[in-house]
Amino acid sequence: MSTLPAPGTYTVDAVHSAVGFTVRHLVASKVRGRFTEFEGSIEIGESAETSKVTATIQAASITTDNEMRDGHLKSADFLDLENHPTLTFVSTSVVPKGGEKFDLVGDLTIRGVTKQVTFDLEYLGTGPSMQEGVNVAGFEASTEIDRRDFNVNFEGSLENGSLVVSNKVTLTLEIEAASQA
Repeated sequence: MSTLPAPGTYTVDAVHSAVGFTVRHLVASKVRGRFTEFEGSIEIGESAETSKVTATIQAASITTDNEMRDGHLKSADFLDLENHPTLTFVSTSVVPKGGEKFDLVGDLTIRGVTKQVTFDLEYLGTGPSMQEGVNVAGFEASTEIDRRDFNVNFEGSLENGSLVVSNKVTLTLEIEAASQA
């Protein structure tokens, strides 16, 4: 049996949440980054199957703590910020896997390309907020995508043929969401 927070609408608290990614660089290391501006809503239904998640991320808020790299990631080689200022996610199903584990399936849109992805989602629990009458719920989720599926086709390579940036990108979400008072 799966557990869920109490039914209702929960708003993602961006101050206490993180939207990040990891990608291999030159095969030898991983570059980690995050988006600092995002919003989302979680509609908890009477069952997991009737629950919904939506999120919007501002592409301009990408940071890897390196100004030159961040500028390149915002360019047409990667996110193409000028033509695609947001990334979005809209769930299509929430499938219980037992206990606090779920598959969160939905449509991810990057650079105007929408593909179905499945996040491994874990519900971390619910507790009182610092605001009277408000509860918070915690979630963690991750998935792997191929950036080429979203027309992120930068193909930099070295003389030996190895890619400068891997095609595989791991997306991670650490979410605190507050119930509406």
